[in-house]
Amino acid sequence: MKRIRVLIVDDSATIRRLLATVLSRDEDIEVVGGAPDAATARQMIKDLTPDVITLDVEMPNMNGIDFLEKIMRLRPMPVVMVSTLTQRGAEVTLSALEIGAVDYFAKPTENVAAHLEDCARDLCEKVRTAAGARVRAYVRREPPVISTKPDFDPGNTVVAIGSSTGGVEALIEVLSHFPKNCPATVITQHMPPHFTTSFADRLNRLCQPTVTEARDGAVLAPGQIYLAPGGDAHLEVHGVGALRCRLVQEPAVNGHRPSVDVLFNSVAATVRHNAVGVILTGMGRDGASGLLAMRKNGASTIGQDEASSVVYGMPRVAYEIGAVERQFALQQIGQEVLNVCELRSKKAGRHAASI
Repeated sequence: MKRIRVLIVDDSATIRRLLATVLSRDEDIEVVGGAPDAATARQMIKDLTPDVITLDVEMPNMNGIDFLEKIMRLRPMPVVMVSTLTQRGAEVTLSALEIGAVDYFAKPTENVAAHLEDCARDLCEKVRTAAGARVRAYVRREPPVISTKPDFDPGNTVVAIGSSTGGVEALIEVLSHFPKNCPATVITQHMPPHFTTSFADRLNRLCQPTVTEARDGAVLAPGQIYLAPGGDAHLEVHGVGALRCRLVQEPAVNGHRPSVDVLFNSVAATVRHNAVGVILTGMGRDGASGLLAMRKNGASTIGQDEASSVVYGMPRVAYEIGAVERQFALQQIGQEVLNVCELRSKKAGRHAASI
């Protein structure tokens, strides 16, 4: 079986050696070279034709973001960004994911050599996933067309969304369709601390509704979108009457904390038929069983289709086990969610009028 050829681009010789050592231990991966800057990397890409690039966010002369944009515009290929677990690292990495990087690896800021060993499996898995990801040429996009629906009735529906690899672009696309008075929406996107803080701020700037990191006890309300904070807690929905966010400090589920399955299962048990579940691009199977529980309890469920997914992992498993009621291309999902919510609201109104 053909090994995955990886080019490491990082201005630190120490980090290049560490990454090469870690990646070379995986029998599926071959490190074909290391470059200290964009100019060297450009020539090595031509000469070595790697399958995947790991790219440092901060580099001299041309930073990682500018170089990534050139790669994705002129020669699209899978890129895993290497950043730090800091606020600055998070903001720059989110820009890279919007441009087209498949994923990111957050390197520790202290005692790098020791902690990198602990993260070795995660890094190798991200490289393997990137090698099979769908990458598209980068086209500088106009700001998303913000939805304005003054007559939209969100009713009592709660929307629950789960995503992972490729989810940054996917969530921006879906939520750009949501009007200011959108249904109360809860989201779990696999991310570490700092990253979800920056991502919630970014979504809040790009979308009409208010987007915040979920706080324990926050009341779910129309026009509000709650993003599970990265780190040591899962996001759940609980309550009778007034539904609230609950942050639960429990072990990782499916290797993730926060976990999409934990969120979806809580919505299935609490909201039941007054919910819409959406599973977007991502690696693995997190969210599939929770989405099935939602569907069995009467919720409408939507999955992203294979053609528009960066990684058709989570949506595929959910579809195969019968958790997905309907599949759509990413560009259609936001509007479909609103259509389902309006239909449910109208049915609830007719039912109340007939009593």
